[in-house]
Amino acid sequence: MEKYDVVILGGGNAGMGVTVATRAAGLSVAMVEARDLGGTCPNRGCTPKKVLVAAAHTLDEIARAGTHAIKIEPPRLDWRALIEREKDIIADIPSRLSGLMAKRGVDVIHGEAAFVASNAVRVGTRELEARNIVIATGSKPRPLSIPGAEFMTTSDDVLSDFTLPRAAVFIGGGVIAFELGHVYARAGVEVTILEALPQLLGGFDEDAVAQIRAESERLGIRIHTKAWVKKIERTDGRLRVSFAKDGAECSLDADRAVNCAGRVADVERLNLGAGVIVHREGRIEIDEHLRSRSNPDVYVCGDAVWNSPQLSPIATYEGGVVGRNIVDGPKHRPDYGHIPACLYSIPAVASVGLTEAKARERGLGVKVHLNNMQDWLTARTYAETVAWSKIIVEETTGRILGAHLVGHAGEELIHIFALAMKHTITASQLADMVYGFPTFSADIRNML
Repeated sequence: MEKYDVVILGGGNAGMGVTVATRAAGLSVAMVEARDLGGTCPNRGCTPKKVLVAAAHTLDEIARAGTHAIKIEPPRLDWRALIEREKDIIADIPSRLSGLMAKRGVDVIHGEAAFVASNAVRVGTRELEARNIVIATGSKPRPLSIPGAEFMTTSDDVLSDFTLPRAAVFIGGGVIAFELGHVYARAGVEVTILEALPQLLGGFDEDAVAQIRAESERLGIRIHTKAWVKKIERTDGRLRVSFAKDGAECSLDADRAVNCAGRVADVERLNLGAGVIVHREGRIEIDEHLRSRSNPDVYVCGDAVWNSPQLSPIATYEGGVVGRNIVDGPKHRPDYGHIPACLYSIPAVASVGLTEAKARERGLGVKVHLNNMQDWLTARTYAETVAWSKIIVEETTGRILGAHLVGHAGEELIHIFALAMKHTITASQLADMVYGFPTFSADIRNML
């Protein structure tokens, strides 16, 4: 039995976050990773996806070149070369992270871990015992039990597919469907999104969702809500997706059917019962310090936390909280109220804090500043197709409770609102700031 102070199960952003405080305190740390160091985000998610999004941004700007009095031939996208560029950009990430862990003094063990006792795991033929074990194993695509589910691909597959399909169906109307759907649509692919629920993009403000839905449909993306997929079949070398909507049976043909029904905690191979950890469908009951309620020597962070958003920066943040709790004792609590979320569609959607619906649900007295900015000089200068904002301010205090942006460099501006919220800068104080002009940031004062 090899003994450590801390054993981290998972080498992604959450696990990396744990190592900062624990190694600074001189604790012995082992990290167990079954695949590439870095986990999903840099290897199979955020980073490679953003390479494709950047290319789609360029295609969008070319499409608007005529507005700027620029004459240009229709662009031709070499999809294979784009995927090769994406792979080249991320190729050295695992080795760089391996070097970082070595420099930090973390023992990296490759393999799959499973609990053999409340404070011990087995990895292959090795057994590791630790005062604290951290579950940071990330997530995986939610399996769908529909006939023909084996014909579906995932976002991982899209990022490694050297052939651009003629038509693609995204099953699920969440972040991944919109981000990859916009990339495909800009590349000339016929895109359809099928969502079983009435609302798309759960968690985002409904009015912001309406804006990006309208823009998606303007691009030619077909969107169906309350659409229940019944089966997927192979026919004539393609896929036929059958679904029910408004009492009618519908079908469409495509080259790809992509599972975008969300992600679930990847914990099924951990043998949690041996670790005396209560869980249900991967949902581990945790306390306010991110410890397992049934085994306080076990912490959970990242996508394996069932009740926090599955976002890369949140994983890193939670890992940091866990690391400090291991070193200082369980006294640090995560605060998610000021962490922005961005949807990298084109244009992007950005959000921080409460939606209008959540604010009113809590009985807060609010003033809602709603702006369609398409006629503003900045939006006209850049020929924006969508420029929209909603800022939610508490009437009695002037505190900013939430900010929601579509277009207008929202994925960057949202951080100014997040900073104001974290440090209790009021709406009037933010509006009184002197900004460089003409910039998108200078429009913040008019949003309020």
